[in-house]
Amino acid sequence: MDPLHNFLTNELDSGKTSEIIQKIIFDIIFQHVQDMVFVMKVEKGPRFRYLFVNESGMKKANLTVNSIGKTFQEALPDEFAHPLQQKYERLLKRKEIVIFDDQFVFENGKILYGETILTPIYNEENSICYVVAVTRDVTEWSIKRNKIVESEQRYRSIIDNNLDAIFTISPQGKILEANPAAAELTGNTQKQMHLRSIYNFMNDQDLEKFKTLLEKTCSGYALESLDCKIMHAKGHLLMVHIKTVPIAIHGNIKGLYVIFKDISQQTKDTEMIRFMAFHDHLTGLLNRRVLLEHLNQHIYSPSKYSQEFALISIDLDRFKYLNDTLGHLAGDEILKRVAERIAQFQNEKCLAYRVGGDEFNILLLSADRKTTSTFVKKVFSVFSNSFYFNSQEYFISPSIGISMYPYDGTDAELLIKNADEALFRVKERGKAHFQFYRSDMNAVFSNVVTLETHLRKAIDKDELSLFFQPQIDVITGEAKSFEALLRWNDKEFGAISPEVFIPLAEDTGLIIPIGNWVIEQACRQIRSWNEKGISTIRVAINISPKQFQHSNLVPFIQCMIEKYQISASSLEIEITEGAMSDTKETIPILKKVKDLGISISVDDFGTGYSSLSYLKQFPIDVLKIDQSFIRDILIDQKDAAITTTIIHLGNSLDLEVIAEGVENKDQVEFLANAGCHKIQGFFYSKPLPVEKLEEQYLSKQKNPCH
Repeated sequence: MDPLHNFLTNELDSGKTSEIIQKIIFDIIFQHVQDMVFVMKVEKGPRFRYLFVNESGMKKANLTVNSIGKTFQEALPDEFAHPLQQKYERLLKRKEIVIFDDQFVFENGKILYGETILTPIYNEENSICYVVAVTRDVTEWSIKRNKIVESEQRYRSIIDNNLDAIFTISPQGKILEANPAAAELTGNTQKQMHLRSIYNFMNDQDLEKFKTLLEKTCSGYALESLDCKIMHAKGHLLMVHIKTVPIAIHGNIKGLYVIFKDISQQTKDTEMIRFMAFHDHLTGLLNRRVLLEHLNQHIYSPSKYSQEFALISIDLDRFKYLNDTLGHLAGDEILKRVAERIAQFQNEKCLAYRVGGDEFNILLLSADRKTTSTFVKKVFSVFSNSFYFNSQEYFISPSIGISMYPYDGTDAELLIKNADEALFRVKERGKAHFQFYRSDMNAVFSNVVTLETHLRKAIDKDELSLFFQPQIDVITGEAKSFEALLRWNDKEFGAISPEVFIPLAEDTGLIIPIGNWVIEQACRQIRSWNEKGISTIRVAINISPKQFQHSNLVPFIQCMIEKYQISASSLEIEITEGAMSDTKETIPILKKVKDLGISISVDDFGTGYSSLSYLKQFPIDVLKIDQSFIRDILIDQKDAAITTTIIHLGNSLDLEVIAEGVENKDQVEFLANAGCHKIQGFFYSKPLPVEKLEEQYLSKQKNPCH
């Protein structure tokens, strides 16, 4: 028989236990036991009547002494009495101990959580006559448990609804969990991935570096910036960016989170921009940018310093007439076929380039004049065969100019210039032949030292000036931002092209004082406009790569802003992608510029190496689409696609997008429809001196109070 039943029926009722022992037991139960103790008498109905409630039970269940002798229905509100009645009735049916969780909500809003054990007491007829209920107050534990559950649900929500694929793996690489995004990314169900090795998804070429990443993470380091290829269930590869986070429990690494971000489309965009950075869009040949890089490599590389080479400049005779007669589409097809004939000479010693229009270049390495002459005759021979287009036969001849390194120039720009000068002389003398450069062809600047001497004195002689080209807002038609462009009018030689003197300034280091002069003049001009009531303007200044890396650049800009008391937001610095190749040096400089409140724009966007990569890292505000993309957007699908891609990319990153080199209304409409913000080019205005700029664009912005 149950001990508690014996205690109640025999000991207490019979009076055999001494009154002292009874008092002690009741005192312990009634006053010192923290659990709530209820003794209920079972009556017909069934009904359950309170016979005994200890002090803790009365206090926490909100009962009084008057509740003793009452049933649930008499002592408790209906919302409490009815659930209790059901649980006690369940005990009568099962005839065994019942355990349940309980909850009491009091009038003051307080909630009490309890865990109750119902124990039946039997009489001699083996019927349940009493029920002993012991309720433990688990409010504090329940609150903590609910917080844990809530925290778990938050965690699950973050994992399950994350757009990136998240794997929970063991230190050995077994997949313990995978979120829905992981299933979508890999093409496998979450069940299929369970306990599968995450290494099975990796491309073989990336497997070792991925293993190294996980090993480092198992040492307690959260890592990222690893791009790898993974295998989709259908067999194709996806490029993903990987982050790893250790799962540390009590200081021990129990597993890892591995996060895959799908960057396949981003990678395709990068590859497209990379291809366009190195190749001509129409012909697929290398472009002018690569020509400059290759020239510099062979000029400045110590292992190749003493080797001669030839730069061959090719222009197609009367191509403009052919293009105008047949149309641009036919002209493009012929250019492609010309490129195919030139490309057949390509090897490690011979590289072909299209630099624009019907202009091509060939870099012939390890070649003297004799070797070059023999090679050029071979080039002429491939043009002896006619070209066919739409069943029509056309004969095209080339004119060729040649400059030799190191005799005709010791820098890339000069070699190109002299090859073009030789080509120009060929055109003058009847076309369809070739000529080497001679020093007397360019008498004015044959002595670069003379030009350098003049340039050194240009600032003191007040020969430099700033022109400004407006950037027109596509929506409003207003011009509130302008690009400052440097001009040099030498008192002896007249106007010198920036294409001539800027490279010279770079090579001689004069670009630093000239660049500082430009910054100060721009700040001075902004101050002048502010005094005239023109305040909502922004002036963009081109910063050369050498000046950008100069340690005094940011302090000097700050000094000029303070000197002329202008708003930093009135300034914008333009840097080329080439200036950002060294991210360790570039990022701190850009952050300092940004901290001043100055806008940052990337000039000639799309012609560099890693456009999307640095957009993620650098605090850039403006993208300027290179005019090489704009020129043929109406006739070249690739140019149109790249331009649209860059605009959409800028918009998605909340960057302002400016198109350069816009020359006609159709280009304006295309750019406007694509979502370009501003347009810069001859269609609206060429670069203007201050007086004309104020007259045409700034007069309406003047504050009438000034």
